[in-house]
Amino acid sequence: MTTKTALVTGASSGIGEATARKLESLGFTVYGAARRTDRLKSLAADGIRPLAMDVTDDASMQAGIDQILTETGRIDVLVNNAGYGSYGALEDVDIDEGRRQFEVNVFGAMRLAQLVLPHMRTQRSGTIVNITSMGGKIYTPLGGWYHGTKFALEALSDCLRLEVKPFGINVVVIEPGGIATEWGGIAADNVEATSGNGPYAPHAEAVAKSLRSGENGNRNSPPSVIADAIAKAVTASNPKTRYAVGYGAKPLITARGLLSDRQFDALITRAVGLQRS
Repeated sequence: MTTKTALVTGASSGIGEATARKLESLGFTVYGAARRTDRLKSLAADGIRPLAMDVTDDASMQAGIDQILTETGRIDVLVNNAGYGSYGALEDVDIDEGRRQFEVNVFGAMRLAQLVLPHMRTQRSGTIVNITSMGGKIYTPLGGWYHGTKFALEALSDCLRLEVKPFGINVVVIEPGGIATEWGGIAADNVEATSGNGPYAPHAEAVAKSLRSGENGNRNSPPSVIADAIAKAVTASNPKTRYAVGYGAKPLITARGLLSDRQFDALITRAVGLQRS
């Protein structure tokens, strides 16, 4: 049997690291990509191939795909996991930061899809996994730019799925709920730096507290639950189009579909710990 090749972006920690390890354990040749390869040393020690890649740099992405194809001759799985949460009131977030949030979370993922698709079409097989979030279906205060990217990635994934299905290529969306990684702490620091002073300071305090509440893992799910869902998707002959997994994902997405906008506003306001005006 031909050994399948997978590329996982944002592999230096959290979901990306867990996914790279999971796919390697299943027999994939796995490339773990990150901007800083020094953070990939532990993966390299376990047989995962480190790859320097910046998803905001087109030349970096092209070079990475070329390296994979030169070394293995194929690419079977792309896991678009690289991303971060740019939090702060829409009024406060610098417009250049808003653009960067889209560059990392959306345009980087779609550019990599463009780069791997010619090879997947030639193979008549492949799976593109886009990590969105339950935040691609729901919304929270001071997370507008972040949610905007995840909503966009959901829509792009749906369109892409229809376009590439005739070529034997699957597109899968993974919608994590609360996951115990460094993501929440970074986003909390971000919101405090952006909106911690001024008219939105009470909102920033409440949102930062909520973002940090799952860091110790007592509430949020471990990254392994996402890695397991990705593994299930990429090894299935007919994977589901979406996998909502992790703390709060299914109930909150369900609630968004059942409640009116005002009802969901009230639910999220209470959940974040904000006082309603």
